[in-house]
Amino acid sequence: MKLISKYKPYILLHLILLFNSVGGICSKTAAGKPFLSLEWILLYGLLIFIMAVYALLWQQVLKMLPLNVAYANKAVTVVWGIMWGVMLFNETITLNNIIGAVIVIAGAVLMMTGGDKNE
Repeated sequence: MKLISKYKPYILLHLILLFNSVGGICSKTAAGKPFLSLEWILLYGLLIFIMAVYALLWQQVLKMLPLNVAYANKAVTVVWGIMWGVMLFNETITLNNIIGAVIVIAGAVLMMTGGDKNE
């Protein structure tokens, strides 16, 4: 149980980052719609809503985690972007995509497990 409470801020952070990545789906989808059409307006409206909620949630996460750790984890949205691209937009994954994603994940893990020098 102690382990779950230790990683709860990180789980919350990654759920918030996942939520934020949905904004990319909205903007990419809206880009294919006619400018100022109803679909375009709704998708960009949803994007603005996602960004506003994300900004509020991000501030709450910063109360629980050091800024350098939280910010290093933001890079995981690159991984979400790759996954959304494949699942929703039929994009292909290249070797460079995989290498980049592995580097991003490794960096986030190192930041989370590095520990504080004062501990």
